[in-house]
Amino acid sequence: MRTYPMFVSLEGRHCLVVGAGQVGLRKIASLLDCGAAGLTVIEPAAPSQALRELAARPGVTLLRRDFESGDLDGVFLAIAATSDPDQNLRIGALCRQRGIFCNIVDSPELGSFLVPSSVQRGDLTIAISTGGRSPALAKRIRKDLQERFGEEYAGFLKLMGRLRPMLLALGRPSEENAAIFRRLAGSRLLEALRADDGALARSELTALLPAELHYRITELLDGAA
Repeated sequence: MRTYPMFVSLEGRHCLVVGAGQVGLRKIASLLDCGAAGLTVIEPAAPSQALRELAARPGVTLLRRDFESGDLDGVFLAIAATSDPDQNLRIGALCRQRGIFCNIVDSPELGSFLVPSSVQRGDLTIAISTGGRSPALAKRIRKDLQERFGEEYAGFLKLMGRLRPMLLALGRPSEENAAIFRRLAGSRLLEALRADDGALARSELTALLPAELHYRITELLDGAA
């Protein structure tokens, strides 16, 4: 199955996770980390310590009972993670009827979206999907990417996030701004951040940024290098 790659914002969205075993716990944590505005978790069994800790986070509602179709009211995205394959398929079918995104953890090809293996470095997310054909290969690629892309990428994006409004405030043509960002991406700045070489980072920024921003280089590098 070829899927359409996209990154979804959960801001202001309500999500549902049915089942809080080991897989369900990982799904709950990832949804919260991605900013789900509200999250309902349905798990009839006595909650584990890990689930209690997650349920204590803002916006989480834990219901200790079986799933009911009405639990899908107002839900944007659902994850069926119970230990009962038939129950998971039922949840998936109900979601399809109501146009709700649903991931079925034990039969991902039958849901409406797959959760890819991913590498996270600050605001950088690299996602890998094999269309459900080989999770083992996705894990291998993920390991390779983890070694290739270090924490310097998080620092680089933090710096870029600070720089963008500063540069735009100068009122220069968009073509000039785009050229500056391209040169920074191809510069030795990532190398400097990887080596924690503040002198090299400062030198690269001084050479590539407009003179009007040189006095803000220390601010740009704070916490990034």
